[in-house]
Amino acid sequence: MAKIIGNLVPRDDFTHELGPEPNFNESMYFNFFDRERSIGGFLRIGNRANEGYAETTVTLFLPDGRVLFNFKRAHIDDNDAFDAGGTKFEVIEPAQTLRTTYDGSVCELAEPREMTNPRDAFANNPFRKVSIDLTHDAVGPLYGSSKNKAESERDAEDQFAKAHYEQHMRVKGTVEIEGERHEIDGYGLRDHSWGPRHWQAIDSYEWLTMNFGDDLGAMVSVIRTGPRTDPDSTRVHGVVVRGEELEAIRDAEIEADYEENGLFHSKVRARITTESGEKHEIEGTVRAFIPLRNRRNGLTTHIGEGMTQWRWGDRIGYGLSEFLRQVT
Repeated sequence: MAKIIGNLVPRDDFTHELGPEPNFNESMYFNFFDRERSIGGFLRIGNRANEGYAETTVTLFLPDGRVLFNFKRAHIDDNDAFDAGGTKFEVIEPAQTLRTTYDGSVCELAEPREMTNPRDAFANNPFRKVSIDLTHDAVGPLYGSSKNKAESERDAEDQFAKAHYEQHMRVKGTVEIEGERHEIDGYGLRDHSWGPRHWQAIDSYEWLTMNFGDDLGAMVSVIRTGPRTDPDSTRVHGVVVRGEELEAIRDAEIEADYEENGLFHSKVRARITTESGEKHEIEGTVRAFIPLRNRRNGLTTHIGEGMTQWRWGDRIGYGLSEFLRQVT
C-alpha cells in the first residue's frame, strides 16, 4: 500500500455514508494518457443518491483529434458502490490499486467543440461501441483530507467538496473501439471526493494534472470562490511528487492562451513555488480539447477539458488541464 498523507485511512477508498444534504455527491475520477500511442481520457462517476442518479462521464482523446464522449444520468438507489451506466470502479487494494471498466456507446466527435451544444452534438454525430478495462497502480502517495474545515462551515448549497484526495498512478489495460483493440501503458491521476456539491458554488478554477514518469508528477490547483478582483477568495493547492516523496506547492500562477471566444484554452503556463522555496515553470500545449457544461437553475458552468503535453525543463509529460468558468 502506498503512503497516505493527511487525515485519511484506507477505508476512505470506498464509498461513505450518504449525507442528508439533497446535493450530497460522492465521486471518483480517473484520467490516463499513453504517450507513445497519443491516446488519453478520463472516466468519472458522481453518485447523487439523494437525487436518484449517478453522473457518469466517459471521454477518450484520440491521436487524430477526435474525441469519443458520453454522459449519462444513470438511476441509482443508494451510495453503496461506483457502478452505474456501464461504468464501474473497483478497489483492488486501498490506496494502491484500482480497476476501471466501461462497456457501452460513446459519441464520436470529429469536431469536439460541437459539444458546446450537447443536444445537437449527440443528434448529429455517430455513436461507437467502446470497451475500457484499465488497472491503476500508485506511483506516489495518497494525499488530501477527509474534512476541509473551511468548506464544512459553508452552507450545503455553497459547498464544492469538503472531503477530497488525489494520487498519481501508472495505468495499464485496454481500450477497444468498434472491435479495434488498443493496449494502454501510461500514467494518470485519480481523485475521490464526497460531501455536498454544486458546480455553481465557486467562481472559477484551473486544475492541472501532470505525469512525467514513475519518478515525477505534479498537480496544480487554483480555485476562486469569488471574483478574481478579490484575492481573499483565491485558494492555491498543489504538490510535486517524486516517487513516494511529496512536497506541497505554496504558490502558483497560471496563465493561458485562448481561442477566439476567450474560453477554450490552447496553451498553459504554470509558475509554481514549492514549500522549500524552489521555483519552477511548466509549459503545456493542449493536444485535444472538449468543452463540457453543467446547468442548474438557469446557471451554466463551462468545464474545458484539454489533453495536454507538458514540458518541465528537459522532461516531457502528459496530463489534463481543466478550466472551470461560470458563463452567461
